[in-house]
Amino acid sequence: MARKFSGRFSPGEGATTGAPAGRATKKPRAMRRARLMFFAPLPLVFRGFSATTAGNVAGMVQDFGALVLLWLGAWLLREGLRAEVAFLARNHARRPAFPRKIFAAIIVGAGVALAVQSSAGLLAAGAIGLFGALLHLVAFGIDPLKSKGVGEAGDFAARRILRTVDEAEGHIATMTKTLALIGDRKLSAHLGALTTSAEAMIRDLQDDPRDLTAARKYLGVYLMGARDATQKFVGLYEKTRDRDARADYESLIDDLVKNFNAQRQALLANDRDDLDVEIDVLRDRLRYEGVKN
Repeated sequence: MARKFSGRFSPGEGATTGAPAGRATKKPRAMRRARLMFFAPLPLVFRGFSATTAGNVAGMVQDFGALVLLWLGAWLLREGLRAEVAFLARNHARRPAFPRKIFAAIIVGAGVALAVQSSAGLLAAGAIGLFGALLHLVAFGIDPLKSKGVGEAGDFAARRILRTVDEAEGHIATMTKTLALIGDRKLSAHLGALTTSAEAMIRDLQDDPRDLTAARKYLGVYLMGARDATQKFVGLYEKTRDRDARADYESLIDDLVKNFNAQRQALLANDRDDLDVEIDVLRDRLRYEGVKN
C-alpha cells in the first residue's frame, strides 16, 4: 500500500513560519458583533432611572436586573468567542469545559424576558425570551463540543502536548499581565519578542509532535523561570526603581529570545534532515521500481 510522506516541508503543507494554514489567526466577525451586545441594553438604563423617578421600585429593579443579565450574557459571549479562537488555532485542543456561548444565550434570553415582562405578560415574555435565546445561538453559534486532535479519553502523546501548551500559554499570560503593572513599554516590547518566539515554538510543536521532548525544556522550565523572574523583578522595581535590576532583567529576556530562536532553528534543521531522508528513501524506491529520476 502506498504511503503518503508528509511533513512541514512537504508540498501542500503550511509554511514553516507564522500561523499554519487552515488555522484561525484572526478574531471572527462575530467578535465585532458581540461588542454591540454591550450597547444594546443601554436603553434599560434610562428606563430604570425613569422608573426610579416615578417611584416605581419594582420597575427599577426589573429594568436594572435585565440590564445586568444582558451584560453578563455579553461578557460570557465575548469570553466564549475568545476560547473558540484559541481552540481553532490549535491542532490539539480540549473542548471548553464550560460552554460559555450556550450559557450566554440562555442568560440573554432570560434578560430579554425580564425586560419585556411588565408590558408583555409572563407567558409572552417567556416566549420572547426563548426566541431571543434562539436568535443568539443562530447569530453566534455554539461552543465546540468535541476535543480536537485527541479522543475523549486522550492518548498519552496528545495529552502531553496539551499539557505543555497549556502550561506555556499560562506562563506567557502571567508574564504579560505582571510586567504591565509597571507600564514600561520598552520592557514590554522585549517581553513581546520572547512571547512571539515561544508562540512560534508552540505552533511548531503542534505541527510536529516529535519536537515535544526538545521543546518541553523551553516551553516548560525556561518559561517558568522567566515567569518567576518577571514577578520578582516587578515586585522589586515597583518599590525601588532599581536601574541595575531593570538592566539585568532586560538582558535576561534578550538572552532567552536568542536561545528560543536558536532552538527553533535547530528543530527546523532537524525537520530538513528528516525530509532529506524521506527523499532518499523515495529515490531508492523509484530506482528499485525501474523508474528513472
